[in-house]
Amino acid sequence: MPQKDTVVSAVMLPGGHEDAEPHSVTPEGALPQGRVVQREEKPGLLLCRKVCYAVGGIPYQMTGNALGFFLQIFLLDVVQLEPFHASLIIFLGRAWDAVTDPAIGFLVSKSPRRKYGKLVPWIACSMPFGVLCYCMMWLTLSDATPASLKFLWYLFMYSFFQTCMTCHHVPYSSLTMFLGGTQRDRDSATAYRMGMEVFSTLLGSGIQGQIVGSYHARMMNGCYVSKETLPNSSTYGLTDSLENTRRAYVLASVVLGSIYCLSCLVLILGVREQPGPLSPLGKVELPFASCLRMIVGHKPYTQLLCGFLFASLAFQITQGIFAFFCTHAAGLPGKFQHLVLIMLVSASLSIPFWQWFLGRFGKKTAVSLGLALIIPALVAITQVMHNFLAFVFLVMMAGCSMAVLYLLPWSMLPDAVDDFMLRNRSCLNLEALFYSFYVFFNKFAGGLAVGISTLSLHFAGYRAGDCMHNPSVILTLQLLMAPVPISLLLIAIIIFCLHPINEERRKQMRMEMEAMGHLVQRGSQEQTQG
Repeated sequence: MPQKDTVVSAVMLPGGHEDAEPHSVTPEGALPQGRVVQREEKPGLLLCRKVCYAVGGIPYQMTGNALGFFLQIFLLDVVQLEPFHASLIIFLGRAWDAVTDPAIGFLVSKSPRRKYGKLVPWIACSMPFGVLCYCMMWLTLSDATPASLKFLWYLFMYSFFQTCMTCHHVPYSSLTMFLGGTQRDRDSATAYRMGMEVFSTLLGSGIQGQIVGSYHARMMNGCYVSKETLPNSSTYGLTDSLENTRRAYVLASVVLGSIYCLSCLVLILGVREQPGPLSPLGKVELPFASCLRMIVGHKPYTQLLCGFLFASLAFQITQGIFAFFCTHAAGLPGKFQHLVLIMLVSASLSIPFWQWFLGRFGKKTAVSLGLALIIPALVAITQVMHNFLAFVFLVMMAGCSMAVLYLLPWSMLPDAVDDFMLRNRSCLNLEALFYSFYVFFNKFAGGLAVGISTLSLHFAGYRAGDCMHNPSVILTLQLLMAPVPISLLLIAIIIFCLHPINEERRKQMRMEMEAMGHLVQRGSQEQTQG
């Protein structure tokens, strides 16, 4: 029996499941003493809203993975830029993108709530410019164009596209906090989102890989034929294959751009923003420097950022070098697009398992075990050559681990934001800034990964179009494929193990948020009755 001075509140979660921990609200919450109150059950987050929200994540991951897998090889082997220029384009584009993330996040926080919401208008306005820049970025300029103009063209298109994508992704990722429902609803929506984002990587890399992969294989076959009479020739007998490859990249960009447009329309029409007790969807009142100091000073968030940075850097180094490794080191030049497809299918199918696993064993255990799963696969990949079936098994293991990187850090982020809001209840409307810095570190890791890999190839002596590469290039590819990412993953696992928000703290936060939601609801009812 409950004590006389306590009221027991039975909380019903969406889907009819009763929360396992009924919690107490003291009489100071203005509830009548000595009787049990059954809180009015609220409808959970609808499945169609979860799906529409998840579909909105397609553009970012679809285009990002197409760029991650194919931009380097496009700039080096198709546009035929020097490795230093290609590296500079990607690094400067990512650096610019990194600068714009916090700026866009602060502008989103400062923007008022309008008729169609606070976040959705940013997504709608950035969509047409993003689609246009993405298609123009894969257009190959004439061979007669000076190298300096090529460099400026791809740098501008890449940078402007990244800005448009920031205007899409920062408000989109912040929508997690404004979907409505409970903590369990939010975790469920995040799982839907990550499942769709992994599927979108399948779309991006799969569609682009299937369209352009066969043309890359023909270029390599032509290179092997010409090698018998004219070694290391990048032009002899290869002009037609090169032109066909360039047209294939344009076709792939149009297809992906169309999917980008349609997925944004589904999100805009299917999702409505809903404020919460600590997320009123208002304008942030503090200056940027004060917001930055408070966010950086929150230990759970900064630890999560560091762990995410190292894990993302490891995966993106592997992702960026994978096509080169298969083509020039593993002896599978016409197979890498199929391996990418298998990896992403494996990641997509394993999302439900990891969602169950984190609910059963906790998020910290899931992220540590999941990231460690790829380590033996990377070691084996560098030792197995010319064996497609062995690579299939290894990339399936890598795909299962990749699913953890998609799901767990983004599932842990809302908990860190909740922890901050509960500890700093006078500092509201900072969700967009939290998410913008998270996106910033992810993109910074991507730029750093591409810069490291491309500059390493430059100093190893890689030359675009060569049929045979010196041993230092092969050794560099092997180092970038296993020892470097493994070291980064071990650092990330240690940081995640030390993360202060465990399952007990999450349970405590859930109870506090539900109690606050009840008090806010009661206060609004009293104002209506008054």
